[in-house]
Amino acid sequence: MELRPWQLLPDEMRTKEVRKYYNILMKHRMWLEMKRVLDVIVAGIMLAVLIIPMGIIALAIRLDSPGPVFFRQARVTQYGRIFRIYKFRTMVDNASKLGAAVTVDNDSRITKVGAFLRKYRMDEFPQLFNILAGDMTLVGTRPEVPKYVKKYTKEMYATLLLPAGLTSRTSIAYKDEDKLLGEAVDEKSTDNIYLNEVLPAKMRYNLESMKHFGVKADAAVLWDTFTSVVGSERMTVKK
Repeated sequence: MELRPWQLLPDEMRTKEVRKYYNILMKHRMWLEMKRVLDVIVAGIMLAVLIIPMGIIALAIRLDSPGPVFFRQARVTQYGRIFRIYKFRTMVDNASKLGAAVTVDNDSRITKVGAFLRKYRMDEFPQLFNILAGDMTLVGTRPEVPKYVKKYTKEMYATLLLPAGLTSRTSIAYKDEDKLLGEAVDEKSTDNIYLNEVLPAKMRYNLESMKHFGVKADAAVLWDTFTSVVGSERMTVKK
């Protein structure tokens, strides 16, 4: 992946708040180039390994509830570009019309199979195709829906200097985000809590991670993601 020349960034990103993060990334241009190559290699290997399990998951989804296997949604990636993110469907069909863009604790829209997939983050597997397409990277800020990006502060736009990520330090810390939104009673209150409390807190993590951008940081996030998922499985077994 390449970092655009400063003068070619979108207007909303050419600010002093974003500039300091841009300068940090410019010092790691070699890793930026290697990162894309490794993204393609790792995503390709993972798809080869997971192709049969993904087929089983697809069948389970179809048997569990009516609707498509995949969930597609408009998200925002590098430089504010809109793309379609892919996930295994974990909610009832047309769930987006039945509530907020984010899920809350004990969300009634989540299916039985969906709850299992979410617990172990298996619903994210199809995003390996997004990585191969160049819309995403293995490690980076998780992509938001356009309506939330419109509420970004000037500094938050710095996260759009890089492609959206499959995992991040923030997504590990906020893996139980739905519980933070559990007090919301309707779509409006859910959005308010997310925009005023959760999103700013997550962005502080994201921006801090950008200050430590590099191969070691990415490797640590991938390892911590793995141990986080395995840790969840061990807790379940103990219960």
